[in-house]
Amino acid sequence: MKVRAVVYLKAQHRLDMLLEVSRLAWSTFFYHQTLLSNRDPHAELNAAITAAFRSNHGRYRYRRIHLVLVHAGWQVTNETVLTLIPALGLICRVRQKKKCNSYRTEVGKVAPNVLDRNFSASAPNQKWVNDVTEFCVGNQKLYLSPLMDLFDREDQSPTRSARHRTCS
Repeated sequence: MKVRAVVYLKAQHRLDMLLEVSRLAWSTFFYHQTLLSNRDPHAELNAAITAAFRSNHGRYRYRRIHLVLVHAGWQVTNETVLTLIPALGLICRVRQKKKCNSYRTEVGKVAPNVLDRNFSASAPNQKWVNDVTEFCVGNQKLYLSPLMDLFDREDQSPTRSARHRTCS
């Protein structure tokens, strides 16, 4: 910040006086002045990364952006793309999966293991099995509970058995 101010003011004032007031050493000033005047070595790559990110509506992370760049003819590594994306301020819009937090109540009686992993039946209506699966779609939790006869393995559940409530 000081170096930029000194560079801006050195056309109007003497450099030694500016360096004394800003408490900058000569070597520090000239070092930072050359850094400011140097062109960014990744300027074109930054533009390509930004274009690839925006053309995919902000949904690509560094691996897919790297693939887009390689297919476009760039010779760049994953690590370079990984370090440049946060410097450019690009944040992926894909949401992270949330860990499902469910309230656990007291465990009741455990049912006896009647099937003992024998999942075949010789006649219909001898063995029925059920499972409950929870899906979080948008901001709702959906529950799927299929009911199956082990004789013919057909789904016997009603067509609209899904219950839903809002996700937390």
